[in-house]
Amino acid sequence: MNVIEFQNLPNAQQCQKSTVPSLGLVCITSDKQVRFRTMTRTRYLKLSLSDRKSALSELYRHNLQRLHDALSFCQQNKIQLYRMSSNLFPLSDLEDEIGANILEAMSADLAAIGERANALNIRIVLHPDQYVVLSSDSPEVVQASINNLAGHARILDLLGLPRSPWSLMNIHGGKSQRAEQLVKVISELPENIKSRLTLENDEYAYSADEILAVCQQAGVPMVFDAHHHICHENLDSYDHPSVASMFYAARETWTNPDWQLVHISNGEQAFNDRKHSDLITDMPNVYRQALWIEVEAKRKEEAIALLRSSWLMNNNCT
Repeated sequence: MNVIEFQNLPNAQQCQKSTVPSLGLVCITSDKQVRFRTMTRTRYLKLSLSDRKSALSELYRHNLQRLHDALSFCQQNKIQLYRMSSNLFPLSDLEDEIGANILEAMSADLAAIGERANALNIRIVLHPDQYVVLSSDSPEVVQASINNLAGHARILDLLGLPRSPWSLMNIHGGKSQRAEQLVKVISELPENIKSRLTLENDEYAYSADEILAVCQQAGVPMVFDAHHHICHENLDSYDHPSVASMFYAARETWTNPDWQLVHISNGEQAFNDRKHSDLITDMPNVYRQALWIEVEAKRKEEAIALLRSSWLMNNNCT
């Protein structure tokens, strides 16, 4: 299915005055045009050192080409926001440094991809996996989480993407009732991580109010997720007053409010079902004031097409 073109949006980093949201593609496409390969740690560790190097080198080359293809897809379909897969270069943060060294050797190719994204006005962001828990009460888990973020930050650096929330790395709060620990760990993060870090509210551990407080104390932007919010608070509408209130409160945490990014998903079986639906058929009214919206739906580009042909076409903010 081809994505319905809505209109040509202005230069991504100069769209401060636009009130038409950019709808973002999350990692892959539903029709298999954009797909990536991976390798498990178990399989990797069974290989000899020489086989590890050759296997990762081939895998990384393949995925770098697929990232190029993802940018082409976004260009063809007027998508200016792309969430890069957090598993694009698997096992690159291991202590054997084989993957890290391969990426260094590919630095020129990575830089070319970053330059292409910039030329195409495509904003690239990242959402590290659920195992990144900076609020853990285990020092080993915290250190592993920092190492994971450092690996992602290095990839963003190799791509030549800015050390700012423009090229954000978004994570959840992690272990509940550990806000003080979370703020402390964030304050001690290296600059190439902290400068890109954002925090998102979730359905279980950290409400929107709680993660907002952490963001304010830590000095990092908040990515507001309206669906997580209605699930956590057991609300029956995206237009509950608290949704708009949290949207605007989150905007205040962004040094550049025109870079504010939000998430949207719908429940699969019911309004506040935590499982994501195939498409997005219900949107918060306040999201008409958003500039960057990641569309978290199973049918990916089809969900973007539906929003463009219905919700955006009915957008009164032109």
